[in-house]
Amino acid sequence: MTDQPKKYPVTWDQIHRDAKALAWRLLDEKQTWKGIVAVTRGGMIPACIIARELNLRMIETFCVSSYDHKDQREADILKDLPSVGDGEGWLVIDDLVDTGNTYKVIRDHLPKAHFACVYAKPKGVTTADTFVIEVSQDTWVYFPWDMEVQYIDPLVVGG
Repeated sequence: MTDQPKKYPVTWDQIHRDAKALAWRLLDEKQTWKGIVAVTRGGMIPACIIARELNLRMIETFCVSSYDHKDQREADILKDLPSVGDGEGWLVIDDLVDTGNTYKVIRDHLPKAHFACVYAKPKGVTTADTFVIEVSQDTWVYFPWDMEVQYIDPLVVGG
């Protein structure tokens, strides 16, 4: 066996289906949303899909950096959102909640917002109000906007 993280590649079709499933779950909230706050950058594409499905035209961005292509680090706020007040009636959308640190930082600024993401890991699940798919903590989710088509080794090499 290997101690490498599990790889979970997500295709464009899959992220579209899963973001639409998140929109269905958000409809169950029976709330009229003022708009969406997309967490940059990963939340932008799910936010656009959800905005279309929920017929929302107001989309803001909360610009925060907590990942590079290999590692997670402490969240760095690049742009805050004073225009949405305490977040009441707003959806905060991201692609993935990992440890929940990014959501905790944003929740300090938008405590009344509804936090939703497409994918969630166990350490971050409690920071999301709504999500669609839970993956294990040792899974690295590869989103289509971060990938190119290339050969990948099988899980078990040799033999």
